[in-house]
Amino acid sequence: MSAWRMPAETARQDRLWMAFPTGGYTLGDTAEEAHAARSVWAAVANAAVEFEPVTVAVAPDDVDTAARYLDPAVEVLTAELNDAWMRDIGPTFVLDGAGRLGAVDWVFNGWGAQDWARWDKDSLLAAEVAGRSGAHHLVSRLVNEGGGIQVDGEGTVLVTETVQLDPGRNPGLTKPEIEAELARTVGARHVIWVPRGLTRDSERFGTRGHVDIVAAIPSPGTLLVHSQQDPAHPDFEVSREIVSFLSTTRDAAGREWNIIEVPAPTVLTDAEGFVDYSYINHVVVNGGVIACTFSDPNDEKALRILADAYPGRRVVGIDARELFARGGGIHCITQQQPAASWKGQS
Repeated sequence: MSAWRMPAETARQDRLWMAFPTGGYTLGDTAEEAHAARSVWAAVANAAVEFEPVTVAVAPDDVDTAARYLDPAVEVLTAELNDAWMRDIGPTFVLDGAGRLGAVDWVFNGWGAQDWARWDKDSLLAAEVAGRSGAHHLVSRLVNEGGGIQVDGEGTVLVTETVQLDPGRNPGLTKPEIEAELARTVGARHVIWVPRGLTRDSERFGTRGHVDIVAAIPSPGTLLVHSQQDPAHPDFEVSREIVSFLSTTRDAAGREWNIIEVPAPTVLTDAEGFVDYSYINHVVVNGGVIACTFSDPNDEKALRILADAYPGRRVVGIDARELFARGGGIHCITQQQPAASWKGQS
């Protein structure tokens, strides 16, 4: 079994990493769309820096622009970028038994070599962040993204079959082979294979089913699970299938899950079709939770659920509709760096 393990996201953090949108579909085609994208990315960074240090990777040509949006307390790392989904393009941070920081550098290929994606620069970012953080660089052969895994810090890892077994990512790899690599890199002792993700995320411009929009583990033995409650939405059946499946599983310690269903926003569609708006896609920081809101009647209910699930943390809501219009949420654009205790850490 690997000496490395990915801590729970509730573990003490040294830093939150992000990237700043630089081009393509994320910025959009107009100045108004670009402003909307930059504003929401910056809103997350500026909220998080009230809780802990934040570093944002910014393309060289965007440094002056980013300075107009980011709080001066936010640190800027100049780096070449294609896009700004740090959870997926950055490393997954882990610790070893001595408390030494490691950074897992997955193979990133544009969410399964999708024809609309570009990743020649993004595929190099994890190594850049690993070096900047002083972490031991752990190179993986697995095509994976940070949004494709959820952990409890005790060896339980949630994944989806549609991501890790995607022929565009890992053709020919078997579940046991993938589980072995997750054991080596993030300390997986028990991998739970969720059948799929949400409908919109499974369409052309989605990730093919990231788990971090479906389920989160706020504490060992507890699951927050997305629950679409309107039968008119295709995720009504999808979320029930996922809840039913998860209720048959156990965590690495053998515990039955305490499953807390988090109602989806009431809005069902946008200009592109059925939405995948989800409160599950939040990020935990020191003393807080940065959560998605949607100017929706269910916002208040969801924020209360999150506050109960993360006692002692202040929940900050940020309107994430412009994020979801571009393919993700707050968890997708952030990556936490756990506190390292090894004194030799640079």
